[in-house]
Amino acid sequence: MTTPLRFGLIGTGRIGQVHAASIAADPETTLAWISDPFVDGAHAVAERFGGRVTDDSAELIGSGEVDAVLVASPTPTHVDLIAAAVAAGIPVLCEKPIDLDIARVDALRPVVRDSGVPVALGFNRRFDPAFASVRARVGAGEIGELEQLSIVSRDPSAPPAAYVGVSGGIFRDMSIHDLDMARFFLPDIVEVVATGTAVFDDGAREHGDFDTASITLRAASGAIVTITNSRHSAVGYDQRMEAFGSRGMLQVANAPTSLVSLSTATVVEGRPPYQEFFLERYAEAYAAELREFTKLVRGERSTSPTFEDGRAALVLADAAQRSATERVVVPVDLA
Repeated sequence: MTTPLRFGLIGTGRIGQVHAASIAADPETTLAWISDPFVDGAHAVAERFGGRVTDDSAELIGSGEVDAVLVASPTPTHVDLIAAAVAAGIPVLCEKPIDLDIARVDALRPVVRDSGVPVALGFNRRFDPAFASVRARVGAGEIGELEQLSIVSRDPSAPPAAYVGVSGGIFRDMSIHDLDMARFFLPDIVEVVATGTAVFDDGAREHGDFDTASITLRAASGAIVTITNSRHSAVGYDQRMEAFGSRGMLQVANAPTSLVSLSTATVVEGRPPYQEFFLERYAEAYAAELREFTKLVRGERSTSPTFEDGRAALVLADAAQRSATERVVVPVDLA
């Protein structure tokens, strides 16, 4: 058995706690260090999963006691933390987005490229078993040439207004997962058209954002991707996909909370609600994401999304923002 990789976790908010649990549950990884300026949160995670605690990420990175760093801190910290880990020669798995400013991402780009240090982005949905299966079957030619990809992603409820104000907007915060999923199937996107409205959320209106959006992407092959987003959904966490090709189609339905249905004189096949949010829907995906990153750290063949994937998703999100705001078609070059 290989020696478990020692992870340093930076950030202990909701997503940081998800990653801490994944690291602790995997026999090939161990949580060695935890950093958060709100040190009480770090202590709470350490009590559950182990690890040394600090309020200074530089101490964690410079400890000499971590083999990999997982960045789950707020977005404005990502660029500096990636740069510090790369300078120390430590592989990084960073939550999306790399940054809200493409100029800062592009400034970091040659540093990451020239370092040779593995940097992966947290696009966990690539590792969802259902989505990954559809991608593999499309790649195997089961439905012929891919012509249309439809992605539906609706959250159960809108985030707090204060979060909307610092999130970078719906396209950089929420749609970016779907934009990466589009590239997972069709990496050569060349054109973006987006529409956004503020139908129901006061927070979106307050900060000049959208709560409802649709994005159309065109690939170099001519294939079309349509993405439908909403910040609320009365039916629960709405996560669906359809891949349509020249010989057929593949579909992913929403995940229910139970497979049991009820039929009576007044209802036929009454079913329980869909899973509540991403923590339940993508639990397997987060675990698989960590396993794939572990391969990357060990120098094995890995399908972890790269820094370049993170940059490309942000380019598309910026294009969607511009398209929705200016009502124009935006050509993109992801090279």
